[in-house]
Amino acid sequence: MEKYQKYTGIVAPLDRANIDTDQIIPKQFLKSIKRTGFGPNLFDEWRYLDEGLPEQDCSQRPLNPEFVLNQERYKGVSVMVARKNFGCGSSREHAPWALEDFGFKAIIAPSFADIFFNNSFKNGLLPIVLSEEKVDSLFESVHADSGYSLEIDLENQVINCPDGESIAFDVDPFRKHCLLQGLDDIGITLEDADAIKAFESTYEKEAPWVFNAIK
Repeated sequence: MEKYQKYTGIVAPLDRANIDTDQIIPKQFLKSIKRTGFGPNLFDEWRYLDEGLPEQDCSQRPLNPEFVLNQERYKGVSVMVARKNFGCGSSREHAPWALEDFGFKAIIAPSFADIFFNNSFKNGLLPIVLSEEKVDSLFESVHADSGYSLEIDLENQVINCPDGESIAFDVDPFRKHCLLQGLDDIGITLEDADAIKAFESTYEKEAPWVFNAIK
C-alpha cells in the first residue's frame, strides 16, 4: 500500500444517501481477489446503459451521460462528497478496491457503514466524516464551480478549500499512522518480522515436532 500524502484533488458530488456496496461494485464482478482492475466497473449500473459482464471491454460500452462520473467537468476526480450511510450493504472489500482503482483517494460523507469504513483504511482510501451542514456546503460549492478541488492534509487532519477555509476532521491515530506509513494488515505484521523470527527459532527448539509436521 502506498503512503498517503497531502494532495489536491477534483471533487465529484454523488448526491445520494445509503449507497450500498452492490451499487459501488455489483456482485457479478466479485470473482477476482487481485484488488486491481475493478475501476472500470465502479458504479457499473449507473455509469453504463447496458448490462455489465465480467471481463468485458468497458471502453466500448455506452455511457450514461446523466451520471456524474461521466461528465467532463469531473474528469480526473479523486475526491467524492456523498450523503449519509455510504458503503452500507454487504461487507465486500471489493468496494474500496473499486473506488481506489478508479482513482479516488478520499470519500467525504456525514456517516459510513462500519465495515466499509474499516475496509477503506486498510486499502489506502480515506473516509472523512463531516457534519451534514458541512457536507451540504461542499455540495453547493462543487455544483457552483467547475473543477472545484480540495486539498486533503491527513497529517494535520484538515481539508483546505479554495476560498481559504480549513475544515478539521477526526481520524483514529492508529489508522492515520497506517495510512501515512502505507501499512495494510500484512505491512503491520511485517513490522514485527524480527520478533516473529526470533519466536519461531526459540519455539522450534522447544517443540520440534510441530515444525517437523509442516516441513
